[in-house]
Amino acid sequence: MTAFASLGIFLVAFFYIATEKVDKVKVVLIAAGAMAVLGLIPGAQVFFSEHAGIDWNVIFLLFGMMVIVGVIKQTGLFDYLAIWAAKKSQGRPYRLMVMLMAITAVASPFLDNVTTIMLVAPVTVMVCDRLKIPAQPYLIAEVLASNIGGAATLIGDPPNIIIGSRAGLTFNDFLVHMAPAVVVIFTVFVLLSRVLFRDSFIYNPERVAAVMALQEKRAITDPRLLLRCLLVLGGVIVGFGLHSVFHIEPSIIALVGAGVMILVARTEVSDVLREVEWPTLVFFMGLFVLVAGLVHTGVIETIGTWVIQALGDDYFLAATALLFGSTVLGAFFDNIPYVAAMAPIVEGLVAQVPDANTGQALWWAFAFGADFGGNGTAVAASANVVAIGIAARTGHRISFWQFTKYGIVVTAISALLAWGYIWLRYFMI
Repeated sequence: MTAFASLGIFLVAFFYIATEKVDKVKVVLIAAGAMAVLGLIPGAQVFFSEHAGIDWNVIFLLFGMMVIVGVIKQTGLFDYLAIWAAKKSQGRPYRLMVMLMAITAVASPFLDNVTTIMLVAPVTVMVCDRLKIPAQPYLIAEVLASNIGGAATLIGDPPNIIIGSRAGLTFNDFLVHMAPAVVVIFTVFVLLSRVLFRDSFIYNPERVAAVMALQEKRAITDPRLLLRCLLVLGGVIVGFGLHSVFHIEPSIIALVGAGVMILVARTEVSDVLREVEWPTLVFFMGLFVLVAGLVHTGVIETIGTWVIQALGDDYFLAATALLFGSTVLGAFFDNIPYVAAMAPIVEGLVAQVPDANTGQALWWAFAFGADFGGNGTAVAASANVVAIGIAARTGHRISFWQFTKYGIVVTAISALLAWGYIWLRYFMI
């Protein structure tokens, strides 16, 4: 009964999030409260358990980066980059979109996709405002590109870190096995975006001429502060790249960076905190609690176990089920707690495989499904929620279905291409 109750509450909450009849923060708080009152979540453990509760590493990573971005914003850097991007693309909408997508996809494997979106999204909003074009399509395209690009490495997408830890896979393993497919899938997505977003490409010659006449260097309001901020940001980025070497969580690196950034900026803390997306952080916490209810009552484990038992000894079928099953489920549940719940089940399945290479293929299928499933809906991945929060704050609201109608198409194509890659590389050759 508890499993049905938790699943029912989750589905009702998801319905209201999808239809946007009620503010999504209110929805997750009420739904999380209902699960707590009914005893469907593990009491106080939801605040302390890494695998069945709020993932504080994600929350504090977001908070730290929001503070860092808030300080950098005061220097005028984002306006500078916006003018530079507009001039480089000559105001051509598709060229601008490809440029922003490429920057996002290349940065995401090394910074992680959430951090990349927090740095690129403000620039995107400013360049679109300068050119008087809608920012929503560009933000959506960037998020989709970020989730694709982030799949290439161990640190690019949070689910990969969980999978790597559970399966004993290294940074180089991900680079060798995931990156080739990611490059192909991203290339296809770039070509597809010309069709997907064709109705959004607006070219305004007068606005473009006005922007081309601007001198981007004048946008920098405080060069000395900018230099200090860039040094701190550089240190944070290096820390992200080395976090697996020194075994320091990215959230700790982000928080330390945020503290140093405030110190070097000599700004009022209250001014910086006003830049933090508090509704986004609260929404994440509530969403983690909802998924914790599904994990604690055995809903996700039951689904996973049933699927694995139905597969038998057909390991290509198992890889297919893991890829497409994770793509579908990952589109409805935040992919971080989903992967945390499913990883032990996949580990048990891999342990039964006599061939080590085939066993690894199952892990790669699982990773592809979880990563690309993050593009499926507006709440499927952390980067999606962050981008939608930034869009709302800057007056460019993105609805659940506005994001999802593009995300579903890209997810389906990405999963099919990944499936072909898995079949060709691990079962055909």
